[in-house]
Amino acid sequence: MSLQVKFAVRENVLVVRLEGELDHHEATNLRESWQKELNNNGVEHVIVNLQKLSFMDSSGLGVMLGRYKEVQAKGNEMVLCSISPEVRRLFDMSGMFKIMKLVDDEASALEMLGVASCEMK
Repeated sequence: MSLQVKFAVRENVLVVRLEGELDHHEATNLRESWQKELNNNGVEHVIVNLQKLSFMDSSGLGVMLGRYKEVQAKGNEMVLCSISPEVRRLFDMSGMFKIMKLVDDEASALEMLGVASCEMK
């Protein structure tokens, strides 16, 4: 299964929804498309929804860490949410949760970032 990526913007927050498998074959495309979205005017914070991501390898972690550092360098926040058990294990083993915040769902992440909590498409 390949990777499907959906981007949505809610006020000043970019929501990145990943579905499928994020491996070294998909990492470059994700990095490039995510970079374009980050450069859109008005986007400050990022929420990454990992609910439907069934697999991620170290190259996927590299993409996450790179975008996290970029967002942090601008004084903004990146929050992970709805992580699948398979991907959670990788994040646990890599120690990523020591630097990245994890919340239960998109609504909680939006609330944490100060965005009104109405339903997003």
